[in-house]
Amino acid sequence: MSKKSLGNGLEALIRVPKEDQTQIKQAEQIEEELKSESLDKQLKTVANNFLAEDEKVIEIKREVEKNPRISLWSANSAACLRYLKKTIPEFSISKEASKILDEAIKTKYPEVWALFDDEE
Repeated sequence: MSKKSLGNGLEALIRVPKEDQTQIKQAEQIEEELKSESLDKQLKTVANNFLAEDEKVIEIKREVEKNPRISLWSANSAACLRYLKKTIPEFSISKEASKILDEAIKTKYPEVWALFDDEE
C-alpha cells in the first residue's frame, strides 16, 4: 500500500476506475441539485401556505365585520343563562355568552385566537 492510499479508507482497498469515479461524482452532483430543487419547492409550498392562510384570515375578518353572530344549541347553557337573566337585574345573555365563549376559545386555541386578536 502506498502513501497515496493512506487516509482514503475503503477506496484505498477497492480501486474504482476513473470513468466510474466521474460518473459517481456526476450522480452526486445531480442528487445535490435535486435536493436543492426539492428544498426550493418545499420553501415555495410553505410560503404559498402562509399566503393562503393570510388570505383566509382576511376573508374571515371581512365576513365577521358583516355578521359577527354565531348560533349555539345547548339546553343546559341556555337554561343557566335564562335563569341568570330572570334573577339578576340588567343581565345580558349575549354579553355573558360572548365573554365566556371568548375566554374558552382564547384558552383552547391561542394560536388561532392570535390571528384575529385586534388588541395586540
